[in-house]
Amino acid sequence: MLGGTGEARRLAALLDADPGFDVTSSLAGRVARPALPAGQVRIGGFGGAAGLAEWLRTERIDAVVDATHPFAAVMTDAAVVAAGSVGLPLVVLRRPGWTEGPGDDWRRVPTLEAAAAALPGERVFLTTGRKDLAPFAGDASRWYLIRSVDPPEPPLPPRAHEVLERGPFTLDEELALMREHRIDTLVTKDSGGGLTSAKLDAARELGIPVVMVDRPPLPPGVVPAATVDEALARLTLGIGGA
Repeated sequence: MLGGTGEARRLAALLDADPGFDVTSSLAGRVARPALPAGQVRIGGFGGAAGLAEWLRTERIDAVVDATHPFAAVMTDAAVVAAGSVGLPLVVLRRPGWTEGPGDDWRRVPTLEAAAAALPGERVFLTTGRKDLAPFAGDASRWYLIRSVDPPEPPLPPRAHEVLERGPFTLDEELALMREHRIDTLVTKDSGGGLTSAKLDAARELGIPVVMVDRPPLPPGVVPAATVDEALARLTLGIGGA
């Protein structure tokens, strides 16, 4: 299993508890202290699709689950190519994206670069991850609040304040943070799920616009499993999910 998400950890726990499965989770190693799933764990990259395919052969893997972050497009592409070259079933587990509701003020954009070019406010809360800040680095006019688990990687905006915290966060915590720093714009990726959605609820309550970066498309022909239960059912039935 290519993991790193909450869904990946839940699926790994179910598989590890089933004597019919032997699960190994692979984590990218981008977080210093990752939350480790049940079962066997490996940390680090494979060297692209070819390296992943070789590892699958060497370890005599029977099926592959891609339960990476919805924005980990490079890894998903590699999983599709590698599983296809080895002839293994592939299940892509992707939680649904967020949906705008009454009272929301969302501005959807296709890329981070487009987000940086479409900021409506002056005090911006960036929750795009510590490696995705370069598109905002040239903006000296706005003030940025940057939140990440580990220290963000430069280049950073000249006027930036860093908060190193690991979620999930409650609505009250998000409201307090945004009020404390007088945030008037939220920038986030359409990651989906409930673990990080409180910031959207807070933005709605405070009347703050949200610049929402759309997900990259899945490779052609891939039909994702939307839930852990659906992914488990596909594995149990031997269905590849594409």
